[in-house]
Amino acid sequence: MFLFIVPNMTCGGCAKSVVKALQGVDVDAKIETDPPKREVRIQTSADESALREILSEAGYPAEDKAAA
Repeated sequence: MFLFIVPNMTCGGCAKSVVKALQGVDVDAKIETDPPKREVRIQTSADESALREILSEAGYPAEDKAAA
């Protein structure tokens, strides 16, 4: 499972775009979005670098989750 912070994902429409982009890498991925927290959780067998690349291409670059 991957957890990304996506600062540009601010609303439900953004979340739909993020999900659509990620499904381009793995149509069977389980994806949870939380726009208020700007978090995306992805359960997939896809490579992390492929997920990050597709998010960047879609205009939603991911950041690492900051340590609390």
